[in-house]
Amino acid sequence: MKNCDFAYYLSNFFTTYLPGHLNVSENTVYSYRDTFTKLLTYFKDERSVPPDKLKFSHFSRDSVEDFLTWLENTSHCSISTRNQRLAAIKSFFRYVQVEQPEYLMLCQSIISIRSKKSPKPTIQYLTGEEMKLLLEQPDTADRNGRRDLALLSLLYDSAARVQEICDLTVRNLRLTSPPVVRLNGKGRKIREVPLSAPCADILRKYIQERKLDRQDRMDEPLFFNSQGRNLTRSGVSFILAKYISKANAVSPHSLPSTITPHCIRHSKAMHLLESGVNLIYIRDFLGHESIETTQIYAKANPEKKRAAISKTYDDSSAPKMPDWNDNPDLMSFLKGL
Repeated sequence: MKNCDFAYYLSNFFTTYLPGHLNVSENTVYSYRDTFTKLLTYFKDERSVPPDKLKFSHFSRDSVEDFLTWLENTSHCSISTRNQRLAAIKSFFRYVQVEQPEYLMLCQSIISIRSKKSPKPTIQYLTGEEMKLLLEQPDTADRNGRRDLALLSLLYDSAARVQEICDLTVRNLRLTSPPVVRLNGKGRKIREVPLSAPCADILRKYIQERKLDRQDRMDEPLFFNSQGRNLTRSGVSFILAKYISKANAVSPHSLPSTITPHCIRHSKAMHLLESGVNLIYIRDFLGHESIETTQIYAKANPEKKRAAISKTYDDSSAPKMPDWNDNPDLMSFLKGL
């Protein structure tokens, strides 16, 4: 047992704890798998410990911190990715400390490693006019163009994460009044998002054209490729990039070339905020667990800041600043401020 204790608990972590106790999504399992694949590679290449010989005795706070540094320097991972890898390792050692108390001190030393601070990225989003231009690009005279219009319309109207769109089945849509889409979000949380009448009409026509309204097709993917399989995240990104290029060919430099499907989600959130929708409702719309996550949109919106300042600024009550020309003596001027 002592010669393979790490392998034993890592195996149980993936086969029992993550799916059975935490009920995490497949994407989380894949992310954790990639973390430990990198960790095993690090011990093999940098510390000459093959995976089948790796034991808890090889671990320490220093070895994990060295692994994180190796990720940044050798694998050129971003700080965000580094922190995600650390979160996966901490989750494993939280599990181990309960299952095997003799490793409690080791586990606590690793769990106490702090995430690395990184600069907050600027939220990239499209304005209302830019979003309108993008949605005008699919060719509605073409069968695939009509599918792409339905895809992009739903992506924007629901503010869904790209994986939530990829996972949709026909059954997840209700297009009778009031139309809604049921999304399977992070942590297997399900939320229902209202859809606008124009988006519902586009989806209704798409479903009828593809004959997806038959009862025996309710559990088929809503959006699929030429092989009949779910569109992947990279597939959605490819479709989006195609229409961004098309828009820029019509009107040069109209849209940023770096727009991703997640930017469409940001765009919807910003447009809701600009329309005066309360942050609480935007939080529920986006499926955020905390209002603090949603507040990034208020902080990133310059028009909201300008409007808030304008409401509180009263020119008549503003303090009058002394004019330098009235008092050329620097010390007297500063004291008079």
